[in-house]
Amino acid sequence: MSRHRRQIQLCVPDDPSRFAHCEACIQERLRLHAGIRRVGIVRDESGVTVELDYDPAVVTLAEIEREINAAQGCLHPNLGTLIVPVPGMISARAEHLINATLNKLPGVVANASYATRNVRIEFDRRQCPMIDIMRRMEEIGYPADFRHAAPAGAAGGAADTTRGAASAAAGRPTGDKTHRLAAGWNSLFAHPELGFAILGGILLLAGFLVHVLHGPNWVRVALLAGAYIASGRYTGLEAWETIRRFNFNIDVLMFAAAFGAAAIGHYEEGALLLFLFALGNAGEHLALERARKAINSLANLAPDVATLITPDGERTVAVEELKVADRVIVRPFERVPADGEVAEGASAVDQASITGESIPVEKVAGDGVFAGTINGEGRLVVSVSKTASQSTLAKIIKLVEEAQTTKSPTQLFTDSIEKWYVPVVLIGTAALIVAPPLVAGGWQAWFYRSMGFLTAASPCALAIGTPAAILCGIARSARMGVLMKGGVHLENLGRVRAVCFDKTGTLTTGHPTVTDIVPLDGRSEEDLLAWVAALERESNHPLAASIVNEAKARGLSLPTADEIEQIPGQGMRGRVNGVRVAAGHAGMLGESQRSEPMIAAKIDGLTRAGKTLVVVLVDGEPAGLLALADRPRPEASAALDRLRRLGIAKTIMLTGDHRQAAAEIGRQVGVDEVFAELLPEEKLGLIRQQTEKYGRVAMIGDGVNDAPALAYASVGIAMGGASADVAMETADVVLMSSDLNQLPDAIALSRQSRRTIVQNLCIALGVIGIMAPAAALGFVSLGIAVLFHEGSTVVVVLNSLRLLGFKAGGGVAVARRPEPSPVGKESKEGKEAKLQGVGLN
Repeated sequence: MSRHRRQIQLCVPDDPSRFAHCEACIQERLRLHAGIRRVGIVRDESGVTVELDYDPAVVTLAEIEREINAAQGCLHPNLGTLIVPVPGMISARAEHLINATLNKLPGVVANASYATRNVRIEFDRRQCPMIDIMRRMEEIGYPADFRHAAPAGAAGGAADTTRGAASAAAGRPTGDKTHRLAAGWNSLFAHPELGFAILGGILLLAGFLVHVLHGPNWVRVALLAGAYIASGRYTGLEAWETIRRFNFNIDVLMFAAAFGAAAIGHYEEGALLLFLFALGNAGEHLALERARKAINSLANLAPDVATLITPDGERTVAVEELKVADRVIVRPFERVPADGEVAEGASAVDQASITGESIPVEKVAGDGVFAGTINGEGRLVVSVSKTASQSTLAKIIKLVEEAQTTKSPTQLFTDSIEKWYVPVVLIGTAALIVAPPLVAGGWQAWFYRSMGFLTAASPCALAIGTPAAILCGIARSARMGVLMKGGVHLENLGRVRAVCFDKTGTLTTGHPTVTDIVPLDGRSEEDLLAWVAALERESNHPLAASIVNEAKARGLSLPTADEIEQIPGQGMRGRVNGVRVAAGHAGMLGESQRSEPMIAAKIDGLTRAGKTLVVVLVDGEPAGLLALADRPRPEASAALDRLRRLGIAKTIMLTGDHRQAAAEIGRQVGVDEVFAELLPEEKLGLIRQQTEKYGRVAMIGDGVNDAPALAYASVGIAMGGASADVAMETADVVLMSSDLNQLPDAIALSRQSRRTIVQNLCIALGVIGIMAPAAALGFVSLGIAVLFHEGSTVVVVLNSLRLLGFKAGGGVAVARRPEPSPVGKESKEGKEAKLQGVGLN
């Protein structure tokens, strides 16, 4: 891990006792975060400072800020983060130069990514004003587009930038024959490196034909010189800038090999090298641009304008002008302009762009909607709840852009290799030029072989293979409704061997529903339910709402109820159709009533099933029982089965609910093991225990109550992020919908991404391992070495692009299903013994 030491000033409560709590919480949360090695907190007369040893390529200041915010602290207002587009950053050399230059500025931490052409800049305004950063970027020849920088706390700038880029792309002429030629020319003008590469190839071909046809030598030389200039237009500039700064990179290696070949008379092969290198770079940039567009197109989902309802009528306004509580009209098949709540109307809304749900969701008054989703056939009036910069879509864009500027473990490894690899190649080339001729002579032949070795050994494919795969994986996951907050989490998710689930709201729907209606006095289920619902509709209790909803769902007509009153700790009573009715806790029954065999058997059976009982009395006599329970999600069982087929060794439920209810839910969904009646710290202890046993463990919950467990798990997964801002802030991975099927989809994509990375590394290292020695020994010519070298670069990028076509729900590798552990049968003593093992009891 690349270590970076930094001091971050905080704003915390003045109350010493409250600060002590904040300090402990901040330290605990940051210690558990990937990429952070050491955490210390210092308080002196200047304020409170967090001292960190961390890797800025793995963890961002925005992530650190979110962890501090979750611990009731906040960063000093002078600290800021920007994600800035750098259009001219088209090579690894540019990335390294920008990082080296900006990280020398006081108070600045920068992490550039040439795969995304963005740089993340974290800075202290007191030590280095923004104008100084802008000036340094211009001085090194890479002016950044600060007009469209996206601040960490608001994604508006990013949204505007990418929306404009996507619109510009959409505006290019395509389609019918009359526009295809214009589209081709526009593409060449938009990608000049491709145009120069093609020009170089044409000149190379012409020069070669002159040579073969024995034409004038000066014509041949002139054409080949033009090929060198056209094909080397960008490579030469990059190589010169690198040499001027006393560095070496791949561009220098290619340029040296091309001119080395020309120096010994192999003009065509030198020109071929530059042509293929330029063509490969152009193809690489085009392919990466496709991946970038897959992410940038997210910003184009939100419309630019909205129809605002004003006292004077309807008015068209920019979405940026919308304020909270404004009312906007969404006509059929229009996109929703802002996050809000349906005030009038009903329609089916396609939320696939945000949550990944394939089926439109019915929306009525009171339901929430998200910016960028597509209205169906109905007309809606939406009350705005969030401004454009704070919408769910804007936050998704911000988090995805942050993720693009971080690096995965494999990428960090290949970066560390590159630092010493290029000098080793140069030394090996020099040795090949000098040593063999001293022994056996034939300097020109060995020089030619060394140029072939230099070309074949250049790590172009090695450098681009991992970032291209990570970029495409993050882009595809975002389109699936799954937010990966960085390459490290994309890789780690595919490595997990056990998954721990929260129960309420994760494996279950999160709200109780009526499961059983048991009449005891001969009346029908519908009559009993209608009488209880008539009484309970005056109550605010969640169980009362579930009973009323069940009656409405059955289309029952509720009788008249009056004289309704609440019995503290018991339930409700009143008159229904003139008869005294009471409904509530089982304690409302007398001892003699409870001991009746039939009633006792019914109560015992429903209680053993983990259900909550509501007893009903009419004129003081038992009239019936209602049982309610939190139902499993319909897709939970199938999702867990898919996890097993993916090779997940253990699925575990962790819940604070009582043992009977947890065991019943565990049995229904099919988890391997259930732990119930847990406090938050006990959940954390069990995550530690499972981590020791399985190595990497994922925890999925709501992102709030399970925060300690989510933070400690190898990958913390929040479910239903589209409806909970805090879920988007706290977890490593966010499932935007409440569909558990997204979890196996995300794991399958992560594993496919890891396979793609491994494939790319094997291709890159395989070509280097075979072609470099073969070129050095004279078994292959310089032209063949060039062809394989550039071919491998194109192949790894195209292989990465396959991730953009990943099919959710498919590609599941079958593994042997592990034997399930008994569910819900662990005794309290057994559970306590396990917890003692991790020091929690």
